[in-house]
Amino acid sequence: MTSEKVRVKIKGFDHRLVDQVARQIVEVVERTGAIVVGPVPLPTHIESFCVIRSSNIDKDSREQFEIRTHKRLIDILQAGSKTIDSLSQLNLASGVEIDIKL
Repeated sequence: MTSEKVRVKIKGFDHRLVDQVARQIVEVVERTGAIVVGPVPLPTHIESFCVIRSSNIDKDSREQFEIRTHKRLIDILQAGSKTIDSLSQLNLASGVEIDIKL
């Protein structure tokens, strides 16, 4: 089974962990002999929340929180069955979401 291109999207809240997983994927894919393009850093999605501290007296006092979602994109060209098998058997850290599209 030889597919034209495999696209791997990596998402996570900790940018160091996302970069570490991207390095692991690139090393495994290069060992199988496929061509790797990336990792390409995609824009960070920042979701911010504003919460009232007290609902009775101090309605003007607020706390602000934010969640940053870091994303990376890796394209694998000329991926064979050995490359896809090695990607599926890869043990990765928790806290990182990986989406693989063939």
